[in-house]
Amino acid sequence: MAGRKECLVLGFLVFLWAALGIEGKEETEEQTCRLLGKFDLNGFVDARNHSLVIGGLFPVHSRTIPANKSILEPVSAKCEGFNFRGFRWMKTMIHTIKGINERKDILPNITLGYQIFDTCFTISKSVEAALVFLTRQEENKPNFRNSTGAFLAGIVGAGGSSLSVTASRILGLYYLPQVGYASTCSVLSDKNQFPSYLRTVASDKFQSDAMVKLIQHFGWVWVGTIAADDDYGKYGVKIFEEKMESANLCIAFSEIIPEVYSCEKMQKAVDAVKNSTARVIVLYVSDIDLSPFVLEIVFHNITDRTWIASEAWITSALIAKPEYFPYFGGSIGFAVPKADIPGLKEFLYDVHPGKDPNDVLTIEFWQTAFNCTWPNSSFPYNIDHRMNMTGKDDRLHAMSDKFCTGEENLEDLKNTYLDVSQLRITNNVKQAVYSLAYALDRLSRCEEERGPYFPGNTCAYIPDFEPWQFTTHNGMRIEIDENGDVSGYYDILNWQLDDNGEVAFVKVGEYTFTDSKFELLPHSVCTDLCRPGTQKGIRHGEPICCFDCIPCADGHVSREPGQRECEQCGEDYWSNAQKNKCVLKEVEFLAYDEALGFTLVILSIFGALVVLAVTIVYVLYRHTPLVSANDRELSFLIQLSLVIMLLSSMLFIGKPHHWSCVARQVTLAMSFSLCLSCILGKTISLFLAYRISKSKTRFISICPLYRKIIVLISVLVEIGICTAYLVLEPPRVFKNMQSQNIKIILECDEGSIEFLCSMFGIDVFLALLCFLTTFVARQLPDNYYEGKCITFGMLVFFIIWISFVPAYLSTKGKFKVAVEIFAILASSYGLLGCIFAPKCFIILLRPKRNTDELVGGRVFTIENSIRLTSASVSSELNNTMVSAVVDD
Repeated sequence: MAGRKECLVLGFLVFLWAALGIEGKEETEEQTCRLLGKFDLNGFVDARNHSLVIGGLFPVHSRTIPANKSILEPVSAKCEGFNFRGFRWMKTMIHTIKGINERKDILPNITLGYQIFDTCFTISKSVEAALVFLTRQEENKPNFRNSTGAFLAGIVGAGGSSLSVTASRILGLYYLPQVGYASTCSVLSDKNQFPSYLRTVASDKFQSDAMVKLIQHFGWVWVGTIAADDDYGKYGVKIFEEKMESANLCIAFSEIIPEVYSCEKMQKAVDAVKNSTARVIVLYVSDIDLSPFVLEIVFHNITDRTWIASEAWITSALIAKPEYFPYFGGSIGFAVPKADIPGLKEFLYDVHPGKDPNDVLTIEFWQTAFNCTWPNSSFPYNIDHRMNMTGKDDRLHAMSDKFCTGEENLEDLKNTYLDVSQLRITNNVKQAVYSLAYALDRLSRCEEERGPYFPGNTCAYIPDFEPWQFTTHNGMRIEIDENGDVSGYYDILNWQLDDNGEVAFVKVGEYTFTDSKFELLPHSVCTDLCRPGTQKGIRHGEPICCFDCIPCADGHVSREPGQRECEQCGEDYWSNAQKNKCVLKEVEFLAYDEALGFTLVILSIFGALVVLAVTIVYVLYRHTPLVSANDRELSFLIQLSLVIMLLSSMLFIGKPHHWSCVARQVTLAMSFSLCLSCILGKTISLFLAYRISKSKTRFISICPLYRKIIVLISVLVEIGICTAYLVLEPPRVFKNMQSQNIKIILECDEGSIEFLCSMFGIDVFLALLCFLTTFVARQLPDNYYEGKCITFGMLVFFIIWISFVPAYLSTKGKFKVAVEIFAILASSYGLLGCIFAPKCFIILLRPKRNTDELVGGRVFTIENSIRLTSASVSSELNNTMVSAVVDD
């Protein structure tokens, strides 16, 4: 905005000078004007002894020093921020003109001079230079001759679209030819506004189209844009956004980089980059304007972005620094074709401040390049009036403490000025000069009546041709259309690091994309393409590029990216974790090879071995009082049933089969029935013994055969129920898919619940009778303790199975089976430990207690005390008298 204001002020002053003259002078017959002051312009001039002069506008500096607001009169601003790249462009124009003058095939009888000014990359300086080209500094009307009197044939420049637009609006009033070398703004193609403007660089309408095709080529649909706050950035982004819209691609954000540093505006642009999901960003901005933004990106540590560069900065050494590579590495952009210019490198090295003490640009170049101060120079090499990144005024007026000796070696420099490896815009400068030279050469060879002008096919003659008679020619160099635009192609460049750690501009293709080798491909979309396993959900009120990726429901999959709906898997299949493939459901059962199943098997086998060990002890000590008492045959049957019970738990482990489903519940029920009926036979004997101890008579007896009949009847009833169960509604293998969607629980369908309840109901009834009878007989006196052991064993039995029921009903799958096995093993171990462990302890470790006197108990009646021992019981039985076996 400051540059535009200066432009308007200066333009207004020019007209005032021309119209009003000097205030306070009396009117004379012929009014005259004089300039209030001279413009502060620096450059190179060589116009003497030359009939034609070509003007040049180059950004040798990057900005102007802010004016002192306390001074009311307009003052031509001074410049700062030496630009090595612009200085090389300026030197290239001089080198090209000298080369043309040495040739005999172009303008053989005419030599070209030059008058080149530094625009300082500002509009105000461009206006000043354009006015000087037209009027000289001493005159108030255009005369098209420079300060030496040579005729001005045309202008090369300026380096920047806004600068070219400004200069061309003034120069175009008089149809003075202007050939741009770096200004790509599409508005300059409008011949109604800029009738005499031509250029050797392609218009942004081609570059914008190339950018969109590049974005389409890589499948990006969500892109951000950042533009300079000038004609170049605004017009470039405008065309780019129009082409993006026509291609159904989406703009994530569009921000502006201020020309005059503004912390607020810069922060807004940085936040847009930082917060947006777009990972590809187009930068329509010159390298000079881009520099503060780059520092902000580095300061905020914003990485993981890929930048699409315009031709204005893709090869700029100001931006392409190794320290910026972590943030801008992989940038891809468009550059004008590269060329070699023979002899330019040697010409660039032929520079020294000692040749001309008035050459302020060369002196400043030397001071800036070597960080020293040239003797007797009042020009400080290090002036920086920019606002720093914190927004504070940071004015530096320092001059280096080290003086230049003049012996500094240019070979030691590594800067943009001497880098001739990427001569792109530099080559455009040469082409622009040659365009003017070839056009002038054609004018000089024109034959009357064969000229291009009507009427009469007349010619224009050097040196008195009018500016509007200037035409262009391809000169076997470039082709310029009716709009002053050139046709051609772009190189597509990618930033990579070379072996020396420097940024290399690697050509990865051309505008036609026929040789693309680009590998660093970011993913830049409003929303990533929905990956397999998700489906697209449209966001209402947002662009079509924006959508939500909704995960597929359980049991549904999407196999291809971007699917709108998920497909349901088959009955035996389920979606995998990624929801992109249907896989067979996991079949779950309690397997032998898993830790839980293996542990249960070990416990089952160990329990069976313990029971067998008890049986061996009973066989070896079968004639002792403790084993003989209370029917040792029943004890052996109990041990047998415990072995069957413990081993039957193994039928619940492993993959269910029809035979295992049939066998396991029946075997368990039968083993329980046998065990509990035998215990019942024992408990009835204890109950009767207790009744004997309380009765006044001794005529209470039970024959051992009756106890075995009780066992037989109980087992037969159980066999009958089990047979009916297996015949009428047997269990079967069942695939349970309702408990867990992701698994098939392979289990046994137990068939008839009524039969199952009847089977185990008999066992519960027997267990209840055992508990009640032993509970009553637990009070047998003295050393008699079997009633207490069985009572405690049955109590443990009931506690285990009462706890089992809710645990069994609340679990699913293999853990449900494991709970049942735990109950079987726990109850078996409980009965084993309570009934047989105390007896084995006495038999093996306390044999002195295994006697008739100590095994029996003393029973008192009302009349006499009755001694009940194994011997007395046997005697009573033999005499068919009262007797009940009470000791075991």
